[in-house]
Amino acid sequence: MTLVERFLKYVSFDTQSSEEGTSTPSTDKQMVFAHYLKSELEELGLEEIELDEHGYLYATLPANTDKVVPTIGFIAHMDTSPDCSGANVNPRIVEAYDGSDITLCAEEGIILSPDQFPELLKHKGEDLIVTDGRTLLGADDKAGIAEIVTAMDWLKSHPEVKHGRIRVGFNPDEEIGLGAHKFDVEKFGCDFAYTMDGSEVGELEFENFNAAGAKFTVRGRNVHPGYAKGKMINSMLVANYLIGLLPADETPATTEGYEGFYHLVGLQGDVECTTVSYIIRDHDRTRFEARKQVVSSLVEQVNNHFGEPLVTLEMKDQYYNMREKIEPVMHVIDIAKEAITAVGITPTVKAIRGGTDGAQLSFKGLPCPNIFAGGLNFHGRYEFVPIQSMEKAMQVVIKIAEIAVR
Repeated sequence: MTLVERFLKYVSFDTQSSEEGTSTPSTDKQMVFAHYLKSELEELGLEEIELDEHGYLYATLPANTDKVVPTIGFIAHMDTSPDCSGANVNPRIVEAYDGSDITLCAEEGIILSPDQFPELLKHKGEDLIVTDGRTLLGADDKAGIAEIVTAMDWLKSHPEVKHGRIRVGFNPDEEIGLGAHKFDVEKFGCDFAYTMDGSEVGELEFENFNAAGAKFTVRGRNVHPGYAKGKMINSMLVANYLIGLLPADETPATTEGYEGFYHLVGLQGDVECTTVSYIIRDHDRTRFEARKQVVSSLVEQVNNHFGEPLVTLEMKDQYYNMREKIEPVMHVIDIAKEAITAVGITPTVKAIRGGTDGAQLSFKGLPCPNIFAGGLNFHGRYEFVPIQSMEKAMQVVIKIAEIAVR
């Protein structure tokens, strides 16, 4: 099976995770895909294959050299984002993209245009896999899985290329911040690893956001609207007041680079009760803690304003900036840079405006920077992936395996 065939097969599985899930994986459909991957790894002849009850899949490509070399790992996540449907994905290939608008769905007027997405123009002449405008594609992170599996298949078929012991790991629930929570680092048994979960070709990342999630619950009081004066408290209006207290110029749409933000990700309610969900992000740990304090202070501000204890808050940290864990082992970055350069790409070292499982894994004792998988416009119907970028990512996996033997 080719890299593209493998990817197109993978995206046929609906693996959307859910923040409302109460178990791991958060959705049963992720386990369906995990079982398929397990059977594929068995067919390829990998060893030490294990799928645990939580949907974590591990396997080994044994060393084919007697040299004592580090055990390295490659990791990708099976779930797709809750932000957009991952069911009935219907991809197509735009061959030799010419730089013009791509009609994804004529019926709904969904157009993938370089006017809105100028990154398309970097891939003129390449073959793009796009959606039909009704779902996300799933390159985040099924492109990463396809690249890793195809690289293992290639290495197994080319014993003349020497490599050490390689471990692969595929996990659920990365998109809801839980991908690494039950990842068994000790069982994985690697000296270091890489997540194949980045975006544009050439990206290499070992800095990411510090991240927290915050959920406000706003209680109101409902009475008949004809007799409500002095009695009714509309929780939705209270929530609106709360939202207005956060700075309007510190959102994802108004920030870039190392600038942090508050991001409103959910708002559900009626007169009686409204929930308001935010994610809080900042690369700098001190500023991150200050942002959390700002969010916490909203409870007292709103309750004092309305004169009643209407608002409560649940807030928890999700992951931290991995830089502090990678800096002591920068040879891991040097290997990746050399591998990316070796396949004809200039490495682009940048900070992730997001997070990966590698951040949490690094804090669990497994240094784990992030390498590009090639997809762009993740989490929505405008997602696409250039085939040539996926091929380069697969070649980087192979090169890392080769370089680590030296």
